[in-house]
Amino acid sequence: MTGTRKKAASAVSVHPARTERLDTRVLESLVGYNARRAWLTVSMVFAERMAAYGLKQVDFSVLSLLRHNPGATSRQLCATLDILPPNLVSLVSAMDSRGLIERRPHPYDGRAIGLYLTQSGEALVREAERTVVDLENEASERLTTRERETLIKLLQKIYL
Repeated sequence: MTGTRKKAASAVSVHPARTERLDTRVLESLVGYNARRAWLTVSMVFAERMAAYGLKQVDFSVLSLLRHNPGATSRQLCATLDILPPNLVSLVSAMDSRGLIERRPHPYDGRAIGLYLTQSGEALVREAERTVVDLENEASERLTTRERETLIKLLQKIYL
């Protein structure tokens, strides 16, 4: 290696890449970018705290829906959460194996099977919901109550 190349190589290794802030104005003007950044922040904390319950986001959503909609069918859960039926089948089986839910005949549709929380499932989701409410409050603590409500309504206008 020539002397000039050695100096250049050592200069690169001695001086790390610049850590100056990049111009993100275009990205920050995009709804999707901002929603994703907020989601990443909340979802990391969610994953950490739900690990204690052995729940992923979709597990929590299914259990919470069943807590507030006892007897919901797989079809209803798929439609509400935008889950493909084969994916829900494995989720339901796993929750059934854990003793969190049970299948019973649907109260109004004799052809359908309703999904219900067991006592263990009810206790678990009740505690998990409290944990999620706390983490959501922490994640949005820089917002006023009104700003938080407005943010939720605005986000819902995009997907509802």
